[in-house]
Amino acid sequence: MTRRNLTPAILEALSDTPVVLLHGGRQTGKSTLAQWLAAAGHLSRYLTLDDAGALAAARNDPAGFIASLEGSVVIDEVQRAPELFLAIKAEVDRNRRPGRFLLTGSANVMTLPRLADSLAGRIEILTLWPMAQAELTGAPPEANFPDAVFGRTLPVFAGRGRGKAALLDLALAGGFPAALSRSDPARRRAWFGAYVTTILQRDVRDLGNVEALAALPRLLALLATRAASLLNLADVSRAMAMPHSTLARYVTLLHSTFLIDTLPAWSANVGKRLAKAYKLLLCDTGLNGYLLGLDRARLADDPGLAGPLLENFVALELLKQAGWSRTRPSFCHLRSHSGDEVDLVLEDRAGNLVGIEVKSGATLSAADFKGLRSLAAMVGRRFRRGVVLYTGTEAVGFAPNLHALPVEALWSWGSKGA
Repeated sequence: MTRRNLTPAILEALSDTPVVLLHGGRQTGKSTLAQWLAAAGHLSRYLTLDDAGALAAARNDPAGFIASLEGSVVIDEVQRAPELFLAIKAEVDRNRRPGRFLLTGSANVMTLPRLADSLAGRIEILTLWPMAQAELTGAPPEANFPDAVFGRTLPVFAGRGRGKAALLDLALAGGFPAALSRSDPARRRAWFGAYVTTILQRDVRDLGNVEALAALPRLLALLATRAASLLNLADVSRAMAMPHSTLARYVTLLHSTFLIDTLPAWSANVGKRLAKAYKLLLCDTGLNGYLLGLDRARLADDPGLAGPLLENFVALELLKQAGWSRTRPSFCHLRSHSGDEVDLVLEDRAGNLVGIEVKSGATLSAADFKGLRSLAAMVGRRFRRGVVLYTGTEAVGFAPNLHALPVEALWSWGSKGA
């Protein structure tokens, strides 16, 4: 098994929390990781609700099913038997020993109203994304970009960027282990096609009553064209000829099955963040490329497609690393009334901010830092630093707290800076 950098965070959660939920999209490696944790002795038993017998027992008598389990147990694909949550709650209330249950789910069960409150105060939730470049290259969990950019000094990026073409190849490959195992692009596309069909016809159907299941592939493809852009539901509703209420429910289902994610707009007033447009992300850039029909030739013919793909790729790499970082920042984007934009705004618990801009070009100018300077002026001393990630090869300082780094700096660090 390729080392997953989230493993220490899972073990830490199991050491002091009765229930740990490891959720994420299908085929991200949750079952493999859970089986490894059980085999390594961190948990005593592994059960999967993909097994028909276990599923029937869990659904027919959830209290009896949970009461029969001894020791620390993995319950895989727990979203298939939501009846278990109240039984787990009752069992944990009788015995709050840490590490009793490791639950895994391919749907975000905590977004379902009837389940969201059942384990409050008893559960820690961790997300396993598709493989990060840091994991694929063997970078250790402690060498992560979110912690680095919030540090007092920025570590030196000792390597050299490999250029735009190589970065776009990484983005088109994505992070799903099964897709990465296929070197033939045609076979990889076939895998993505089967993946989308399975999610939309099985998981979405199981989560909600979808009247027009056939509309979901078209909706997902349309959303893929808006990746790394503001999500305007009214515009999508018109394009799909779909009522706004229906569209909002379908988007929630796509979010719950980890096909899409959203970033809120940053504002100094936290309450205002909910009133501004969200930025849309596809949860894997390999999947995004498949939905848009992208390959090397298409990107060469239409360079304008590279920018959103690269921004989505960078956002996902940061979100993945944040899951095992000490900082655990929140993620937003900025679009000011004056038109200044920052692709990603990271905020730590103390309210310190880091701005990240993504540029698909290999050369930069002072104008590329305009949005970051605007953010710095808005927040004053809370601004820790701004970073432009670009497809060039060198790390360059533009000011004491403004830096340009190759995108590869996300997963490749050298020695500490002064």
